[in-house]
Amino acid sequence: MRPVRQTPAHRTEQLAELVCSNSLKSDQHPSASWLLKEELRRFDSLLLRVAEHARVPGGHALTVDREVFGVEITHAIESEPLIKVRREEVGRISDHAITIIATGPLTSDALAAELATLTGSERLFFYDSISPIVDANTVDLSIAFRASRYGKSLDCTDDYLNCPFDRDQYERFVDALLAAESVEAHIPNDVPFFEACLPIEEIARRGRDTLRFGPMKPMGLIDPRTGHRPYAVVQLRQENLRADSYNLVGFQNHLKFGEQARILRMIPGLEHAEFFRFGQMHRNTYINAPALLGPTLELRSRPAILFAGQISGVEGYVESIATGLVAGRNAAARASGDEPRPLPRETALGSLCHYISSADPANYQPANIAFDLLPPLDETTHSKLRNDKKARHAEICRRALESIEEYLHAHV
Repeated sequence: MRPVRQTPAHRTEQLAELVCSNSLKSDQHPSASWLLKEELRRFDSLLLRVAEHARVPGGHALTVDREVFGVEITHAIESEPLIKVRREEVGRISDHAITIIATGPLTSDALAAELATLTGSERLFFYDSISPIVDANTVDLSIAFRASRYGKSLDCTDDYLNCPFDRDQYERFVDALLAAESVEAHIPNDVPFFEACLPIEEIARRGRDTLRFGPMKPMGLIDPRTGHRPYAVVQLRQENLRADSYNLVGFQNHLKFGEQARILRMIPGLEHAEFFRFGQMHRNTYINAPALLGPTLELRSRPAILFAGQISGVEGYVESIATGLVAGRNAAARASGDEPRPLPRETALGSLCHYISSADPANYQPANIAFDLLPPLDETTHSKLRNDKKARHAEICRRALESIEEYLHAHV
């Protein structure tokens, strides 16, 4: 519907605009996030191809220039002769057409009401937040230092800027954060935050040391000025190829902009920082998928309607890309008169869809991909690798990719 009608978080009219981060998470083998991306690559995912082209330094993470990413995806879609792009708000779901609903977490009120009627269930929602972005030219590089945790980066470069705290600086920062004034919002008391994306002020309320064991953990970093590990650290991640802006990693918040400017300038190295964007909070909407969807992401009561992305209850950009690819393939199969086929449970794609369709509806929570969503190794293999977690994860990845290749050869 953008730009005819904007959302509270988006700023452009580009398709696939990344909002809360520019990171598609770890691309290091063997990790669950790497496995999901590798499976998407085996399916020749357009978004993964564009992500590689738009890549910027981010250690082992697949971090992209969000502007390049959005522009290239938009161009690819608009230049495809078989796709017609209509810029308008949809308030009603067709009774006849095969439809993929991939409206993301910021579904408009009109469509959310239509979905509530369609599914026969109440809307489920939680509140999410996005991190501030700082002008790179206003970061004091005599204080902030370049490093990746434990020296890990894809090309032996130091991909993050690190703002180091001593204990007194950290304590003053936490005091200011706890006393800061939040934006007034009509948030019901029984609506939970999403645990994987908590505002920093909410993390601070859970204990004075919670931040430095969370987004401000200093592990694996040495301040070159002191030769020692800092008491706490704020990491800044490059936003674009020009390296003229940085995202404050894990610093999503719901404070008033004036309060943000004051408190964030207490971070060593950001005393004179200028911000391109402050942190914000927005409502995320998702359906109770286990009560509604099958493993092909089709609505059980109306298989011509499929759901994908965060509206289905996955969390994360790559997970949203993954469910979009699955829903697209299954919609194409149904349009061709074929029966959609679930992906193998041994794969990250199949396990993600299995979680969406089989979790406990009474306690459904959005999920990122994780190894515990995939089936365990057989008893013999697990026993053999009991003391080597990395080897177990590598074996799960090997098994998944073998299964995805068999599926591709049988169904592509």
